[in-house]
This record gives sequence, structure tokens and C-alpha cells, in this order.
Amino acid sequence: MKKHKLLFCSLGIFFPGTGLNCFYLQGLKSFWAWAQLLAIIGGVAGWQILKEARFDSAPGWVLITFGFIALQATWLTTIVFGLRPDEEWDAQFNPGLDPTKATQSGWPVVLMVILSLVFGAVIMMTFFAIAFEQFFISQIEEARKLSQ
Repeated sequence: MKKHKLLFCSLGIFFPGTGLNCFYLQGLKSFWAWAQLLAIIGGVAGWQILKEARFDSAPGWVLITFGFIALQATWLTTIVFGLRPDEEWDAQFNPGLDPTKATQSGWPVVLMVILSLVFGAVIMMTFFAIAFEQFFISQIEEARKLSQ
């Protein structure tokens, strides 16, 4: 069965962190797909812990970091595989494909790569802004405790 680059990139954009794009390429044997799926589940659990603890929970921050890494890994693989030349894509994922049915990705794949870059950058900046804000808030609270 022919593997389509546009479908791979679309799965990465619309279902980030779930590993669906890796499952699409390698099936249920994909280690990275399972790792992403477990990490995003941990990230959701971490978010719930952080909300309940008012962003003051080390385990919550660790879990949400795993979820963040899963999201970023999905978008990064979408960029890397989306920009791969069609000949290399076919050689790796569609070996023995009839040359008349070769992959011709075109602009839709390029747009998916651009969206992946935008989503990845926005989420990364948001994550770092919240993490640094919480870090500095905790430092101010510790300084208040020491000064009393």
C-alpha cells in the first residue's frame, strides 16, 4: 500500500502527540508512536495535576514536559519528512513503487510544513513563558520566606 506524504503530514498537524503519523508509516510496531502516545497521556495528566495544585507540583511539571516533548516531536517529524525529497520518501516508504505512481507532494505538503513550524513555535514560546513565570514566582515566594 502506497504511503502518502500529505496524509502523514496531516496526521502530524491535526493529531499531534498521538503518534498517529508514526503508526501510519510503521504500523503498531512503531516504538516512537507508542512513546509519543504515552507521553501525551502523561502530559494531559500533568496538566490536570498542575491545575489542581495551582502550578505548584514538580510531578505535574515533569509530566507536562513529556507531553510538550511529544507535541514538539510530532511537529518536528512533520517538518523533516515533509521537506524530504519525494524520491527519498518513495525509496524509504514506498519501495518498488511503479515510477508512474511516484509521489508528487506539491504545495499542500509545503503548507502543512509551514503550519507545523508555526504551531511548534507558538506552543514552545507559550510553554517557556509559563514555565519561566512560575519559576520566578516560586523564587519570589522563597525570598519572602527567607526575609521573614
